[in-house]
Amino acid sequence: MKLDSAPLEISGISQTEIELELKDSNDLNLISVIDQPVQPVVADSPQKQQSALVVFGTTFITIFLAEIGDKTQLSTLLMSAESHSPWVVFIGSAAALITTSLLGVLLGSWIATRLSPKTVEKSAGVMLLVISLMLFWDVFIGH
Repeated sequence: MKLDSAPLEISGISQTEIELELKDSNDLNLISVIDQPVQPVVADSPQKQQSALVVFGTTFITIFLAEIGDKTQLSTLLMSAESHSPWVVFIGSAAALITTSLLGVLLGSWIATRLSPKTVEKSAGVMLLVISLMLFWDVFIGH
């Protein structure tokens, strides 16, 4: 390995002389670069950032289709029919769904800060598979 210059202690050049020489240089102002704090480099996510409209649309369609014929919808239908106050039932059920969705979003964002997206994705897949197997088991065995 070839060294072009001796270490500072051996060469007799002080750190101040080097800084002055670098300041006088018109090529690069290295002193300002050296004095700046080091910022962490964050690699771009392999996934593209999705627009808010795409995320909203996907979420709306997924939740809408998942809730059709759900126990919540049937309960809301029955309460509305019994109470004869459909708007009060609507406001109550909407507030409940918003609250449970808020809890899901908060829990999801907390999990995202502690686990990698791959781990969250695999865990969600395993949980959905287990739920599906439990439902099939209930349908075929629990006549």
